[in-house]
Amino acid sequence: MTSEALGTRSPGLTADDGGAGTPDGARPVGGVVPQRRRRRPPVVSQLLLTLALLLFLAPLAWMILSSLKSAGEIFTTPPKLFGESLLFSNYSNALDFLPFGRFMLNTAFVAVTGTVITLVTSALSAYAFARLRFKGRDSLFLVYLGTLMVPQEVVVVPMFLIMNQLGWINTFQALILPWAFTAFGTFLLRQFFLTIPKELEESARIDGAGHWRILTQIIVPIAAPAFAVLAVFTFITYWNSFLWPLIVTNDVTTTTVPLGLNLFLGQNGQAWNLLMAAATISMAPTALLVLLLQRYLVKGIALSGLGGR
Repeated sequence: MTSEALGTRSPGLTADDGGAGTPDGARPVGGVVPQRRRRRPPVVSQLLLTLALLLFLAPLAWMILSSLKSAGEIFTTPPKLFGESLLFSNYSNALDFLPFGRFMLNTAFVAVTGTVITLVTSALSAYAFARLRFKGRDSLFLVYLGTLMVPQEVVVVPMFLIMNQLGWINTFQALILPWAFTAFGTFLLRQFFLTIPKELEESARIDGAGHWRILTQIIVPIAAPAFAVLAVFTFITYWNSFLWPLIVTNDVTTTTVPLGLNLFLGQNGQAWNLLMAAATISMAPTALLVLLLQRYLVKGIALSGLGGR
């Protein structure tokens, strides 16, 4: 005989559920029917994202439009988005107003070299903290990680004294080396390395691979998204650095882009339209790098720093 014939109902079914425990047909746990979570309408989410995008793009759009105006049209009241004519000649004038091309080459050399050194040193130290076992490893890593809490302003004076003793003032090595050994890069790569299965490493050891081969041929290719994230962050940090180059350089042969932009408001006059044009030019390399590595950035940000074993 069925339960209906006996006048009883199956556990977990209510009188008005039409014989179904849950909307998807599954039997509810403990006789409680879970309620569906109300989702935000897609239109509202799209509007909020569009508003946030416009807020972030507004300063960028104003900079680009101001770079095409004359000097007297930038501070007009009320403000105008467009000038009477689009002066694309401001870009060539900005390159002639100061040796800005030299500043771009200097900054590119510093940023690329510093990024490569940071990737190499961070990979080696991250592998040691993630895969090697030695006494005091975790304590040393915590001390190393604690250096992230030290502001740059605290160490610039001691670093400047060291650079002066070495005779590195107005040199590229003074711009690159002091910041090429960062705990941030080590932490980022270490957290990603911990998510890589150790079975891959053990299989390579059976085939006779050493630490160097495991790192370069197994771990580094798998961790490409994490390296992309670190490369972008490091490149942008070097490219936008202002305080340290201001302290250790006073020669045009080693002047970087941030210092060069500041010169547009110096003794040569306040050429705001040329400054906006130069700022637009200086933004191009970092924007291009982000666009080229966008696919790896999304994956790297989603995975690095969140996993662990």
